[in-house]
Amino acid sequence: MIDRHARATRARSLRTLMITITVGCLLLAGQHRAAAEGEPGASAPSELQQRIDQVIPAPPIPPALSPPTADLSPELAALWRAVQSPPTGDPIFDTWPERLDESNPGDLLEQRDVTATAAQLIPAPVGRASLLKFRSTSATGAPSYGTATLVTPPTEWPEPGHRPVLVDALPINSLGMRCTPSYAMAHGLLSRSNVTDVFPPTTAWALSRGYAVLIPDHEGPWMSYGEPNVAGHVILDGIRVVRSMPAGEFRDSRFAVGGYSGGAIASYSTAMLLDEYAPELAGVLVGVTTGGLVTDNRVIAHRFNGNFASGVLMVVVLAMSREHPEILGYLNNLAQWVATSPIKNACGEVDGPMGVLGLPIDIAANIAHPLDSDIAEEIFARTDLSDRRSAAPLYIYHAAHDLWIPFEGARQLYRQQCARGVPSVFRSEPGEHVIGLATGFPGAIAWLDARLRGEPAPDECPAFPDADPTSPR
Repeated sequence: MIDRHARATRARSLRTLMITITVGCLLLAGQHRAAAEGEPGASAPSELQQRIDQVIPAPPIPPALSPPTADLSPELAALWRAVQSPPTGDPIFDTWPERLDESNPGDLLEQRDVTATAAQLIPAPVGRASLLKFRSTSATGAPSYGTATLVTPPTEWPEPGHRPVLVDALPINSLGMRCTPSYAMAHGLLSRSNVTDVFPPTTAWALSRGYAVLIPDHEGPWMSYGEPNVAGHVILDGIRVVRSMPAGEFRDSRFAVGGYSGGAIASYSTAMLLDEYAPELAGVLVGVTTGGLVTDNRVIAHRFNGNFASGVLMVVVLAMSREHPEILGYLNNLAQWVATSPIKNACGEVDGPMGVLGLPIDIAANIAHPLDSDIAEEIFARTDLSDRRSAAPLYIYHAAHDLWIPFEGARQLYRQQCARGVPSVFRSEPGEHVIGLATGFPGAIAWLDARLRGEPAPDECPAFPDADPTSPR
């Protein structure tokens, strides 16, 4: 259990740091428009960015080794280490396994019984909860690892065949390793507080239906929030490791994946990467739901910039730099101070408050118009899965009045997948993004239930691909 005094001290430090930084930014920036000096695509820093580096010195960063998944310059290696989440104190999360290249994706590396603590967080009877550590793959294809928790109900599966498994991709949306659902389930109720761990009650519902539940830490070992390749790899390798469990309990189980918002990035990526990364799972993954999904990172980055969603954007940029460390070479001194501050260990509740002043991402960069730069275009391309065909039937839902994530993106995804022959369903839900989580849950969970029971997936794709999927059939 985390010491309350230590938590309070960290919280005060974080608040003080954020106040100091944001006040300094306002004094330097004046009006936000000043950050947009220069021509789009320019690589030289703007006048404002030059003044920031003149006034704020670079933080002292000790030398460090390159990450095991990349070969960086000494300067970038040191900065990359400095922006990582601090260790949790639990070796199963902290320790990088040796000789990962000698194992295969999905191989079990370590296992621990966490039933007693996991049961505190799940409002349903729990038979057993196992923390799993397994071989996975980084965003760039290097050997990596993942963690997940497998929860089973206390009763035998009453139907023929093996017990189905629901993969509950929670919206982690965090930078700190202590913010993962598996850490919370391994360390108890007070180790972390996140309402999305229990609402909507996906895991409890699945256990009550007799299903097993796999809860993946889909941001990977570097906590790379928003990186779709990492998320898809971790979930697919989690399915692999569960299917290979001793006694073959889940060898022939059906699996389905559900996720919303940050969790939707993970569920969507699982469906899009299955054919190329885990083709042996074709037919094993019987359905995927994705709600409130970001389908175009370029559009979202510009939409979030310079308003009260800018905190989310800055957190995602920092998180992305952990898997794509070349981003770090474009951080100015101010951004380096922020990235190496206690923010690097923050959970999702910090994302929103960080954007309260609506500061543009330009104040954190050493090049003008960073969202239009070559490095931004490269990252957008690496994280774009829109050219893929889902390897599983889809249930796509989106809040009709979502203020930040465009409704049209979800509708376009539906049209694209229909045109590629994927059995798909599209639902427009009332409300904005947060309300859509609640209003969309009943339909999504009923669809997943039917897939896990073995019912064929419905196909509501229009006969004419250009037809409006929201209109009555």
